[in-house]
Amino acid sequence: MTLALLFPGQGVQHAGMLPWLDAEPLAAPVLEAMAARLGEDWRARLADEAWASSNVVAQQLMVGVGLAVWSVLAPRLPQPNVVAGYSVGELAACSAAGVFDAPTALRLAAQRADLMDRCAGDEPGGLLSVIGVSAKAIDVLCVQFGVAVAIRINADRCVIGGPLAALEAVALECIAQGGEVTPLRVRLASHTPAMATAAREFAVLIETMTWSRSHCVIACDLDGAGRRDALPLKQALARQMDNPVEWGRCMRTVAERLPRCVLEVGPGSSLARMWAAAHPGIPARSIDEFRSAQGAVDWVLDLLESHHH
Repeated sequence: MTLALLFPGQGVQHAGMLPWLDAEPLAAPVLEAMAARLGEDWRARLADEAWASSNVVAQQLMVGVGLAVWSVLAPRLPQPNVVAGYSVGELAACSAAGVFDAPTALRLAAQRADLMDRCAGDEPGGLLSVIGVSAKAIDVLCVQFGVAVAIRINADRCVIGGPLAALEAVALECIAQGGEVTPLRVRLASHTPAMATAAREFAVLIETMTWSRSHCVIACDLDGAGRRDALPLKQALARQMDNPVEWGRCMRTVAERLPRCVLEVGPGSSLARMWAAAHPGIPARSIDEFRSAQGAVDWVLDLLESHHH
């Protein structure tokens, strides 16, 4: 009976997400800690795109909402045997795996976002999702336009990060090569060498913190490897800030643990859809697809029990 959890990154937050969450008593401590940082009116303000997609709001929001959801689900489900988090979602994954508590995760999300914003400075940057262009062609474009691969998903799907003007030029080239491009709701070139200073400063920030060994394997964005001990987790969390997120490898590491089902813990369903494309034999859904926590719990337990009999 095994469960895997995936925690999404910024860009998928939306005004109608997880409407049942506010009424869940078990979610209250995490939601209150988040509201103390973002304001009591955070849900109403999600309709304001400029606020909702700002780095410091989005990173805390994704970590806070993911951990509030897990606070509700955790008492009703078996402990996961593997977790992974996409970009800032890795902080939520580490917290869900017992490495540090939710208030620490929220504080780290705020500090990470602040370091990244300061590192980015005044130059407008961003991320561009590209589907249908080969990795080889992408590498050529990166050199040509001075951009970098920020996230690797599969052989013909990735995310590129860099200055906005360069990304616009890359987008035109990708479309000319038959690719599909989508600018993401992220305003800096995260997971690229542009974030080197932020990554170094974050490493210094977390170096002296006391973290616990995780309850389960954490598939790390840096290289997809499974880690449990505090020191390797610290190194991986800092280095993913200025290195590509190897999400395809993370999914493989999760799949190797042979989970019976995969639950995406947070708004949107982008990770569940990526999972279904890569590993169709292992069912995956997002909590955001259910009308209640109980709906998700029933789905997971049905799958685990049907497998068990």
